[in-house]
Amino acid sequence: MRSPDGQVCVPADPALPRQAPPGTEAVVVGGGIAGISAAVVLAERGVRVTLLEAAPTLGGRLGAWPHQLSDGSTQVVEHGFHAFFRHYYTWRAILRRIDPQLRFLAPAGSYPVISREWPAEDLDGLPARAPWNLITLFTRSPSLGLRDLLGSRQRLATELLAYAPGRTAAAFDHIPAAAFLQRLRLSDRAVAMLFEAFARSFFADPAALSAAELIAMFHYYFVANPQGIGFDVPITDHASAIWEPLSAHLREHGAEIVTAAPVTEIAPADGHRWSVRTAGAELRTRHLVLAVDPGALKTLIAASPGLTEQAPVLARKVAALQLAAPFAVTRLWLDRDVAPHRAAFSAVSREPTLDSVAVYSRLERPSIDWAARTGGAVVELHSYATRAPDAATATARMRAELAALWPETADAEILDVHELYAATAPAFPPGGAADRLGVTGAARGVRLAGDHVATPWLTGLMERSAATGVLAANDVLAEVGAGPEELRCGPQHGLLWRLPPYRWRP
Repeated sequence: MRSPDGQVCVPADPALPRQAPPGTEAVVVGGGIAGISAAVVLAERGVRVTLLEAAPTLGGRLGAWPHQLSDGSTQVVEHGFHAFFRHYYTWRAILRRIDPQLRFLAPAGSYPVISREWPAEDLDGLPARAPWNLITLFTRSPSLGLRDLLGSRQRLATELLAYAPGRTAAAFDHIPAAAFLQRLRLSDRAVAMLFEAFARSFFADPAALSAAELIAMFHYYFVANPQGIGFDVPITDHASAIWEPLSAHLREHGAEIVTAAPVTEIAPADGHRWSVRTAGAELRTRHLVLAVDPGALKTLIAASPGLTEQAPVLARKVAALQLAAPFAVTRLWLDRDVAPHRAAFSAVSREPTLDSVAVYSRLERPSIDWAARTGGAVVELHSYATRAPDAATATARMRAELAALWPETADAEILDVHELYAATAPAFPPGGAADRLGVTGAARGVRLAGDHVATPWLTGLMERSAATGVLAANDVLAEVGAGPEELRCGPQHGLLWRLPPYRWRP
């Protein structure tokens, strides 16, 4: 029987020493999930780690920082709501360094997909295992019934249950996810309520997402997720729950953390080392982990001609990296609560801008306390792949769309607002799989990590960031003769993966 904590995909090696040799050092560029994961493993193994982060705070797209409200109080805000799925084995293993029982996480509860046009689709409470999760979904879903299945292209639909890494990429990487969904010939309601909302949660419009990536993520999060599709959320802000404790853990293990220190250039140095330059310092290292978002990586490689000369394949692949469309996150402090029956998190289908709503005053303690004190609500609106040209426009559009979905918010007064508009997420466009970056192979002593970097087994979002960070650390440890950190993963093949691949014809 498969362990509830997944299967071992990188075993520890008790024949090798756990600790790195004295004097081993490394520089990690980037203080998000990937960089922190690499730094934690290396520092625990006795490596002298210097972590450089361009922003004033750690966390990357999971980062958090203080925001002063108009009443003079301070709330910690973030880049937006994140779901901590229970099959994020690597990321949870990192988090257990600071909270062994993960007490700061609590189940999110019901999380419906809502729409102006159709009744809500609730994905909570499905069985964890295939095919029972699928059977239950078909039985109870108002959007996907027997008539849909009988009217669909059933042979193509089986590809959702037939994931295998090489097979799926070869057959579907060149196909846009929107074309795949259209050819399934499901009802418009089923596509909108189940598949489009799912695809957009990866910061992509379905027309700009590879169908292979859609199938892979459907397998990873739903079909073969041993923990079920339920997820947890922090009960307090990310700074208090995650980044302050992880910073303390790193410093306890001798790591140096330098924030507000963007790296300006990477250059070759003597002795098979690399020169890492910031505005105010230069570090030299034999072991370098680049754990920055794809846009920052493109900028850094373009500004590093010496690295480009030594690693032309890396330079070519980085230059070809595509960023996802901008995302917009707006947190509103309202003068009244939303209706009692509203879920703490809701995905939104077929609105022009609004993709999800998180009621923070039903999720995390600081917002709950603010709402109790004022009688208001803290509501966060998300547009994952927005067409709005700026934050203010995105906020206005999302606010109007929320009022149409939740009429009780139409007349609510906005007491405070925090807006974020950025383009830092990776795109996984049709035809892009061949140029996907890997953790190693870029140049001697250089490792890459982040959610834009491929893993040898299937991962997604935060777990991909954490796994690539640990894999980068393992490569450093292997070079100096120390044993690897164990990593765990889920099932890598769908139920029907032995079927002959579907042949896509225009």
